[in-house]
Amino acid sequence: MMAEGFESDIHCEAIGKAARGAFAIAALRIGPISSRFFMTNPTIIALLHGPDQPGLVSRVSSWIFLRGSNIVHADQHEDPEAEIFFQRIEWIPSGPIKDEAASFEAFATKELGMSTRVALSTDRPKVALFVSKIEHCFHDTILRFRSGEMSGELACVVSNHEDLAKDAKGYGLPFYHVPVTKANKAEAEAEQLRLVHQHGAELIVMARYMQVLSDQFLAEAGCPVINIHHSFLPAFAGGRPYHQAHSRGVKLIGATAHYATADLDEGPIIHQDVARINHRNAVPDLIRKGRDLEKSVFAQAIRLHLENRILVYNNKTVVFD
Repeated sequence: MMAEGFESDIHCEAIGKAARGAFAIAALRIGPISSRFFMTNPTIIALLHGPDQPGLVSRVSSWIFLRGSNIVHADQHEDPEAEIFFQRIEWIPSGPIKDEAASFEAFATKELGMSTRVALSTDRPKVALFVSKIEHCFHDTILRFRSGEMSGELACVVSNHEDLAKDAKGYGLPFYHVPVTKANKAEAEAEQLRLVHQHGAELIVMARYMQVLSDQFLAEAGCPVINIHHSFLPAFAGGRPYHQAHSRGVKLIGATAHYATADLDEGPIIHQDVARINHRNAVPDLIRKGRDLEKSVFAQAIRLHLENRILVYNNKTVVFD
């Protein structure tokens, strides 16, 4: 059943594979959707991945169609080497949204054998912001949340320095100063974890938080952690990376946002971007351009996560746009 004024064309094409024969999949073409449409019509979002098999797209779309619900977005990807199928599908439910979401999760998990995560467009996960002294990502992230760009809610700011305490309080955010040294790192991380759990954070974002999170912290956090850094690693590791890059005459600088894991700076990459540099650019130019990249890349990574557009597997990500 289609919503009034909403256009959708469903095209089916036969896709053959010698290894498993031909089968039909549905390719959805959805017309423009206004923000007002989404505001008045909450949706269910499902992310699925698992062993590839014939008919997955058809079975998923049929399950939604037979309930009188309306698909507004669908995208899928197959990793031919790993033979893993990935899908993100979003639809307007015909009945109680939580009941339909739970029913779909049971169907996809038990009948399709897929790893399934289901969310609602109305979900507003709480986010803990970790920061040190560097402030550009700190301010940019807060302002994006305040302007309504992000599908979540900033719950608290945690820092190992007091430099940004006044700014955080000016934004109306709880600020917690937890000093971290080599001697007290375990105790400090225990306090940070207590604060994260106290505020019910479902995501931690490191806005240039200049401390390495321990394996134990990551294991006990109970939620993903997103980090942002320049893209010079490992070529220009350590301090003053832009100065090192300038002395080498680099032609590109960049930024990388990734999920933090026990392997330092080797977690699944979410988003990256670059900017060109030439001989006319001095160190301050590299720093300015680098900070602009860090802000935009960090924001995009947070947005993609909160909009449930990322699937992680084998230390890689599938990012649905």
